[in-house]
Amino acid sequence: MQTSSDRRPWTFYVLAAVFAVYVLFLYGPMFCIFVLSFQGPQGGLVFPMRGRGIFWFVQLVTQADTGDMIGAITRSIPLALIVMVLTVAVSVSAGLAFREKFRGAGVLFYLVVASLVAPGYVLGIGIGLMFQVFGLSTDWWSSALGAQLSWTLPFGLLIMFAVFGRLSRSYEEAARDMGLTRTATLWLVILPIVLPGIIAVALFGFTLSYDEFARTLQTTGGTNTLPIEIWSMTQNVTSPSIYALGTLTTIFSFVIIGISLSAVALIQRRRTGRLA
Repeated sequence: MQTSSDRRPWTFYVLAAVFAVYVLFLYGPMFCIFVLSFQGPQGGLVFPMRGRGIFWFVQLVTQADTGDMIGAITRSIPLALIVMVLTVAVSVSAGLAFREKFRGAGVLFYLVVASLVAPGYVLGIGIGLMFQVFGLSTDWWSSALGAQLSWTLPFGLLIMFAVFGRLSRSYEEAARDMGLTRTATLWLVILPIVLPGIIAVALFGFTLSYDEFARTLQTTGGTNTLPIEIWSMTQNVTSPSIYALGTLTTIFSFVIIGISLSAVALIQRRRTGRLA
């Protein structure tokens, strides 16, 4: 028999209802876009659906008024990969450096984190103006790269600071006692331990760059990245092809997240097996 002490409090049901509404508002629009993208040639932007098929996915490649989708993708993915590599390299290096006390560490930390509170659009305008002052042309691989790094690096640094803050120095001391050099200790001991955190930084760097709009809008010059191309499509495309593009980009993002989480789970499973 269930007693009064075993009953769940009313706050549990309130929080469950709030969470359900949150999930509905988060994934409901995404599900509607997914469904509406699989319409026939006579399909529109609202329900009810008119036919079924992959017609609008084909239109993304063959139809001229959908913009330069292929070009935008071939710019966004390499840019995201470059941002990811630089974010990981700088974040790991900074995490190692900040383990030691040095003069100006606090000022340097706040200067890096300050870019998080700066409005992205205003920061993008500033970077574009700076390139003009120095007589340089803005492009996705130069000015846009710097603008996106101002967004991804603070997240990477905060993650690596938390990871290295939990790393005990006893591992390094044990490696030194076994005769390992500093370089060998770094590659064989420290980096394997913090590898899940590095994967998290890489995921943040890639996804934040791949989806970034505000900081990129004023810094890509005459070429568009994928978020800007999607924004341009909303100005002149009134067909379900924009839903088809949203479906593809969402699936791609979930694949990247799934690969990253699977890699972390595999690392943890291997560690558990070794300890067992």
